[in-house]
Amino acid sequence: MGAKDFVLTVTGVEDVGPAYRRLHLSDGDLLAAYGPHPTMWVRLWFDRAGKPHQRAYTLVDPDRETGTFSLEFALHEGCASDWARAAKPGDTIEATVQGTGFQRPRPEPSHVFAIGDPASLPALNSLFDALGAAPATLWFEGGLDGLPCRADPGRTTVHEVPRAGSALADRVRADLPALLRATPHPYVWIACDTATTRTLSSYVRRELGVPKDRMHALGYWRA
Repeated sequence: MGAKDFVLTVTGVEDVGPAYRRLHLSDGDLLAAYGPHPTMWVRLWFDRAGKPHQRAYTLVDPDRETGTFSLEFALHEGCASDWARAAKPGDTIEATVQGTGFQRPRPEPSHVFAIGDPASLPALNSLFDALGAAPATLWFEGGLDGLPCRADPGRTTVHEVPRAGSALADRVRADLPALLRATPHPYVWIACDTATTRTLSSYVRRELGVPKDRMHALGYWRA
């Protein structure tokens, strides 16, 4: 399948908030084999009741020269969060690189429309770093207070939407059509739970008519 495996080593631990943890890692030559790109992610392998279990995480600030990057964990119940809570310098974990990629929109976006939540915040930050010159609108499920959001407040309008049923999808449906009509070269980026991502992706493509090459949608977790 073209996948390669690497062993990552924890070099430091940082609690960003009460339910958000950043781990610093050495990459086991991962970045030498794969040059970093925006929103790059890896699959980490955890033990769950004696069986291997994988979850995908976005690389934060990958540095090919030093062979280092960080990973950020929105903490909740589950083996991945349990591992992150207990992680300490010297701990190792296996990672697989497969399927990651980034196609920069051409022409450059005149406005970026992003929809996400704490699980996709590292990818959102990477996207904002890559497309930082463009103004943006972000719909974020949950609060950003205390979270490391890199959206430029001078160029980004942020809508925090409570995590309540279909509230996020409903808010995007209410706001997005008029914004798209005023944008000659939009770029829509969706990364929420799988069901919401699927709903909004279909809506943006079929009802709003956004071309495939002007959007990206990927479910980051299952409710």
